[in-house]
Amino acid sequence: MSKIKTAFANGKAFIPFVTCGDPSLEVTEEIVYAMADAGADLIELGIPFSDPTAEGPVIQEANVRALSAGTTTDKIFDMVRRIRQKTDIPMVFMTYANVVYSYGSERFIRTAAEIGMDGLILPDVPFEEKAEFDPLCRQYGIDLVSLIAPTSHDRIRMIAKEASGFVYCVSSLGVTGVRSSITTDIGAMVKLVKETQDIPCAVGFGISTPEQAAKMAAQSDGAIVGSAIVKICAKYGKDCVPHVKEYVKSMKDAVRNAN
Repeated sequence: MSKIKTAFANGKAFIPFVTCGDPSLEVTEEIVYAMADAGADLIELGIPFSDPTAEGPVIQEANVRALSAGTTTDKIFDMVRRIRQKTDIPMVFMTYANVVYSYGSERFIRTAAEIGMDGLILPDVPFEEKAEFDPLCRQYGIDLVSLIAPTSHDRIRMIAKEASGFVYCVSSLGVTGVRSSITTDIGAMVKLVKETQDIPCAVGFGISTPEQAAKMAAQSDGAIVGSAIVKICAKYGKDCVPHVKEYVKSMKDAVRNAN
């Protein structure tokens, strides 16, 4: 069983995201431990990139801060090695194709597997182009997580058929960021996936409040939150860890009670 699947084994999952290196990698490492303590089931680690096309201004600015602070892929790998000495919480990288390419795709994926990462999310790689990465991920035992969007109705089954780990349901069109309401019929998207393959589905993009998280988790297997956490990191800087922990705990509580 893929370790990602275990994240969904105890009811609805809460999946927080953090941009590595914002405000520093030392703080990122502390955030990961705090999130795990607060009940996170799986953690997404964002590897910063200079042109993150799927991201709204909050995560874009975090990418700029992290890169300005000297964050590199190798330093992030080193951080993961340290984290893996203390926790075995499932973790996936979220980054862009260019980051993987420029490092060397096989070298990147092999190293990610060696240091104990469980999956990879590449939001700028469409289903049709995943053949550049998927065979390497399978070779090294890393789940390449597929994204499905509200528009890809006829494509959802096609994507779900070959999905691994979990399916990332994009709740709304456009870029990441906090939204006041989510109107997409998530239940219908999830149903299409499940008819094709029995695989966990988690919803992300735009979730920021416990109420939204509970609503999304009720229609799927879990909720993913990024921008709201990155905002806390931006607001409190090096002092953000207890604030992130408190937020993650409130979100996990909301998701746990969703049915």
